[in-house]
Amino acid sequence: MSYEQRRGWGRGRGRRGRARSFSSQYESGSVENPRGGRREKPPPHLKGREIGLWYARRQGHKSKEKERLERAVVKMDESREKHIARLLNSVQAQNNNERSSCSKGSWWATENERNNVSPQLRQPASSEVKDHDWDSEYAAEENEAGTYLDQQLREEMQKKRTNYKYLEMQTFREKLPSYGMKEMIIKMINSNQVTVISGETGCGKTTQVTQFILDDHINRGKGSSCYIVCTQPRRISAISVAERVAAERGETCGRENSTGYQIRLESQMPRRQGSILYCTTGIVIQWLQSDPHLANVSHIVIDEIHERNLQSDVLMAIVKDLLTLRSDLKVILMSATLNAEKFSQYFENCPMLHIPGFTYPVKEYLLEDVIEMVRYMPKDSDRRPRWKKRFMQGRMIRPEKEQKEELYRERWPDFVRKLQTKYSQSTIEALETADDEKVDLDLIVELIRFIVLKGEDGAILVFLPGWDNISTLHDLLMSQVMFKSDKFIIIPLHSLMPTVNQKEVFKRPPPGVRKIVIATNIAETSITIDDVVHVIDGGKIKETHYDTQNNISTMTAEWVSHANAKQRKGRAGRVQPGHCYHLYNSLRDSLLDDYQLPEIVRMPLEELCLQIKILKLGGIGSFLSKLMDIPSREAICLAINHLMELNALDNHEELTPLGFHLARLPVEPHIGKMILFGALFCCLDPVLTIAASLSFKDPFVIPLGKEKMADARRKELSRNLKSDHLTVLNAFEGWEYAKWRGARAERDYCWENFLSSNTLKMLSNMKGQFAEHLLNAGFVSSRNPNDPKSNNNSNNEKLIKAVICAGLYPKVAKIRQSLSKKRKIFIYMIALKSPHIHCFSLGETFQSRKTTSRIQLQWMNGLCFSPLQGLHT
Repeated sequence: MSYEQRRGWGRGRGRRGRARSFSSQYESGSVENPRGGRREKPPPHLKGREIGLWYARRQGHKSKEKERLERAVVKMDESREKHIARLLNSVQAQNNNERSSCSKGSWWATENERNNVSPQLRQPASSEVKDHDWDSEYAAEENEAGTYLDQQLREEMQKKRTNYKYLEMQTFREKLPSYGMKEMIIKMINSNQVTVISGETGCGKTTQVTQFILDDHINRGKGSSCYIVCTQPRRISAISVAERVAAERGETCGRENSTGYQIRLESQMPRRQGSILYCTTGIVIQWLQSDPHLANVSHIVIDEIHERNLQSDVLMAIVKDLLTLRSDLKVILMSATLNAEKFSQYFENCPMLHIPGFTYPVKEYLLEDVIEMVRYMPKDSDRRPRWKKRFMQGRMIRPEKEQKEELYRERWPDFVRKLQTKYSQSTIEALETADDEKVDLDLIVELIRFIVLKGEDGAILVFLPGWDNISTLHDLLMSQVMFKSDKFIIIPLHSLMPTVNQKEVFKRPPPGVRKIVIATNIAETSITIDDVVHVIDGGKIKETHYDTQNNISTMTAEWVSHANAKQRKGRAGRVQPGHCYHLYNSLRDSLLDDYQLPEIVRMPLEELCLQIKILKLGGIGSFLSKLMDIPSREAICLAINHLMELNALDNHEELTPLGFHLARLPVEPHIGKMILFGALFCCLDPVLTIAASLSFKDPFVIPLGKEKMADARRKELSRNLKSDHLTVLNAFEGWEYAKWRGARAERDYCWENFLSSNTLKMLSNMKGQFAEHLLNAGFVSSRNPNDPKSNNNSNNEKLIKAVICAGLYPKVAKIRQSLSKKRKIFIYMIALKSPHIHCFSLGETFQSRKTTSRIQLQWMNGLCFSPLQGLHT
């Protein structure tokens, strides 16, 4: 579609919009409220789930009425109208079953199912047919189908009880602590609208509570009315838990069975009734756009609420309001820690239940114990006082962190004196020279060797803050002859890895083979690796912090909280007595926070503000005030102002047409604007590639010791364009060509150019998802990012750069020449007072650090290269 055609299509939309104004007299008597005036309430005789179905039917009526009003009007005489009415009535009698299936919740249907559903045929003389007659007909039909399905589900359950695999799994389930409290859990959930359940890691709450609910409904003959949705904070946990539950029920995941999962770009959906769906929290929030009452959901389980991620906090606030409209909806909040009181108070002091876990005793070691045991001395040690090495780091961004560091410095001399009575001088020297701002991977390698040679058998689980640490440790281990043998299985585990690879972590190795899992905090609570005996806690966790004064976000490795440390300890000792090695000293341990800060108070709020408006949750400030922890007024105002500058919100904080489309795209608003420009200017494919890399990560990897080689290859791929964005584009296009040539060519291309094949595949999937959104919004005519009509200008390099700048503005920088001999250029930017080029940027590669202005290490440490945080030059 050409640019001129798009303009003509837009004008056509305007004509249809004006045509609707001539039908305003019909809108006042809509299906939702035939008499006009205040909103109609459900009939008083309806109770429980019937109220939710009533709202769903009303919403369906309203959508169909709106569709009817937007159609072209055709006039005909009375006899012709009666003839057509008779034909429609005869067809309608043959399609009752189709009508019943169409009335099911849209969030269960796939995109193809929704597109293929036939619209409801309407009665011609609506004044002669009352709403409650149609409702009665529908209710009778629904009850008949429900009774049959209830019986079918009960018979299916009875058959399972004779299945060997099911009985074997049942024996395992009965050993879990949660199973012993089954009746108590069911009774509490059935008696209360909201229930908080806390339980130690491994007690079985995530896998068992949902099954207790479903089995109870099936046994009581109410299986068809049970739709359980359990949210998970991570993709891997949604998949792994769903597959585990399906196995326990003697089934496979999805395929019209009782258990399934849905995550971004991947799903195995269960049957529509009498089922359990595990999904990421964002999926449920997306459903709310089309089904604000979640009419088909009978139970919503929000798991891992103790992590306090942004989406879970938002979902809890939405559900809290929804409970006033859905008296039949059951909400179960599940936490792995004992801070359940706060969640209970948030939901009007709802009842709480704690499931005690069973683990074998776990012996804990701190850093001084580990160093003494391994007899380790840091490489390239420096006898400078530890606080001088890091005094400036983070000071301008995290003042509260510096307060802790100041206290740490004051207590250090007394701490060392106490150590002298218990530990050797070499251990004290190692502690004084260690840089505890970084995770010492060499120490971890030595500790793993020590465990292998002198420790008990069993899997080793290593916690590290990020993928860079994981990949580096993996390479360090594989560089040693000991770990190259077939006696070891080393598995990196990260949320960005393909789900197929992640499943390997749950398999037990053969006898005589030791499994070593290197993971982020994803392995703290989201998944359970039941054969772990040794846990190595690196003591760090990646966190994003937003500085409102400088309008910058940083993702840095912060110290874990006591709650994190407890969870990590709990991963050992599930099969036998275990060991947990914390790589921080006892002084640091005394200064750790009890819990992590909630994401809502340390993250930018632009995306959340758009979500609030697209879900019609009211004013931004008023909704945010309903959250368990309220963001600062400064952060809220800054987000609103940014969206107004972006023209996503008007002066009344309402969505503009641009804002509406940005809210529909699952990316940060500036990236979304860039995507829309790419569609409008017909350079879609390259812009989608750049947008995917900005919202996810760039595909380049930098192996330890090969930094210069990686930089050289990156520079070659740039083709002297001096642009990070276009370099990623060139790398991606080269990978697509290599993939077309075959698997070996693809592997060689990635190896030679220091590219991650997994990341490139993820970027390709994301491009397809973005194109799907654009197709649904009417910006493109095909879901294929390479569609010729959408890429007439994709070879225009200047246009692509203009689209990038227009979308990301004002997060752009301009270089100005300087007359100074010391500084050859200045970097000027509206959005930041002190802009800085990332150390891996091509801007830094082509210009030495002496020629660029104000490049300071504390700003480059962990700086995320994205439009909210980095520069685009």
